[in-house]
Amino acid sequence: MLKGFFNVPTPVNEPVKSYAPGSPERKELQAMLAELRSQEVDVPMYIGSEEVRTGKKHPMSPPHDHQHILGYFHEGDASHVEQAINAALGAKEAWENLAWEQRAAIFLKAADLLAGPYRAKINAATMLGQSKNAFQAEIDAACEIIDFLRFNVKYMTEIYSQQPPVSGNGVWNRVEQRPLEGFVFALTPFNFTAIAGNLPTSAAMMGNTIVWKPAYTQIYSANVLMEVFKEAGVPDGVINLIYVDGPLAGEVIFKHPDFAGIHFTGSTGVFQTIWRTIGENIKLYKSYPRIVGETGGKDFVLAHKSADPKAVAVGLVRGAFEYQGQKCSAASRAYIPSNLWEDVKKYMLEDLATMKMGGTEDFTNFINAVIDEKAFDKISNYIAKAKEAEGVEVIAGGNYDKSKGYFIEPTVLVTQDPMYTTMCEEIFGPVLTIYVYNAEHFETVLELVDQTSPYALTGAIFSQDRYAAELATSKLRNAAGNFYINDKPTGAVVGQQPFGGARASGTNDKAGSMINLLRWVSPRTIKETFVSPTDYRYPFLGED
Repeated sequence: MLKGFFNVPTPVNEPVKSYAPGSPERKELQAMLAELRSQEVDVPMYIGSEEVRTGKKHPMSPPHDHQHILGYFHEGDASHVEQAINAALGAKEAWENLAWEQRAAIFLKAADLLAGPYRAKINAATMLGQSKNAFQAEIDAACEIIDFLRFNVKYMTEIYSQQPPVSGNGVWNRVEQRPLEGFVFALTPFNFTAIAGNLPTSAAMMGNTIVWKPAYTQIYSANVLMEVFKEAGVPDGVINLIYVDGPLAGEVIFKHPDFAGIHFTGSTGVFQTIWRTIGENIKLYKSYPRIVGETGGKDFVLAHKSADPKAVAVGLVRGAFEYQGQKCSAASRAYIPSNLWEDVKKYMLEDLATMKMGGTEDFTNFINAVIDEKAFDKISNYIAKAKEAEGVEVIAGGNYDKSKGYFIEPTVLVTQDPMYTTMCEEIFGPVLTIYVYNAEHFETVLELVDQTSPYALTGAIFSQDRYAAELATSKLRNAAGNFYINDKPTGAVVGQQPFGGARASGTNDKAGSMINLLRWVSPRTIKETFVSPTDYRYPFLGED
């Protein structure tokens, strides 16, 4: 067998295409949208070498056009969870023994497939299935998953190259990174196709085999990802894609002795239930499972009295309303000093007045639909209560309609109570709540920002005063795992801003960095002594 220390291609962030009028990518994407809308796909589960169709079919529809059918997926039951676990365990030995450069080649090929022949398809599937506009789909479903795959390959090689710095005389010390003993469960959310692709592949890249359960509302684009993975050469059984009710899947997975870890993005409540269940079942497992999760946030924007009001306004409307606020990092609470408020308000309202809302197929729409009826009802209920609340004013939006799609206007609330419900609770929709504070009370507001929410995912400070920026960076060091100075709190880029938060926001294992991949390996130290001792006696035992 050929041997060598191989250098992988140096990763660079995938360039974001513009989709401007007349551009070739716009024409290609529009054609793909029309093609996908014109057909109904039949989506199986992928377990081992089988495409499993149960006949229990669920429709998939665009959130912005919920009467249109894009296709159907086949829902499984507990037996399919067992089947997926067995397929993962059956594929494990061959996969973990495959030379690392061969695993790397598979995922580098997947990245190139997504960058090239599958780019329009994965973007169109995300636009239709998850109601993302063309730009939001491009930065997620194309660029971010491409970046995850390419950068993670590089991180993998860096991890493997880390070795003990010292070997004593007559000794050779080595460290090898073993995949976890068992299978990894990837439980992925609706809101980012890139996360749905990264959670299974990052663990698989390190030699693990995966049971992957996506959110039902993301299955349409998950099916395209699986198509890419198979074409790239991911062997049967390495990534097993199942569509099973969450608690039902958990009942099987979290009682299995070979459960080795979970890679999760989703709600805090679900993650806490999973953690508790793992703890209750800890005696069942062969090893302590790795628990890696990112669960959301109540992300803030804080403006200092020296801030540029136009920059603050743009940061707020982009940070709060891109993808309808359905980002874990979306700005949902803001603290604006009294000296800037009138200007910030004016610029925000001017921008919001120009934002069109509608389906993703019309590229002039900035705002699209929220993901499903359950989300629509939850978000609209917050807005309805705010309209009746004392000391709360709706200064923009506030309307909603689900007759054709799950549309909610970008809504801006101004509250006199910094602890009002929508300042504290995660809504996960296009609702921004603003508290206007006395411009001279900046340090008091820093304490308020830090203590208002149990979450600590993202946050931003806008300030032209460097002392104020430094103070905020220091005082809010535990309030956000991703902290932004003079920018919106969204848009983390792989290789540039590793993503994750602490407190109630998760385990802060930083997707898009080497830190995350280290969670999917178990190191073994090997000491080899070339000439072994043949006498037990040490020199100190000699007589004077």
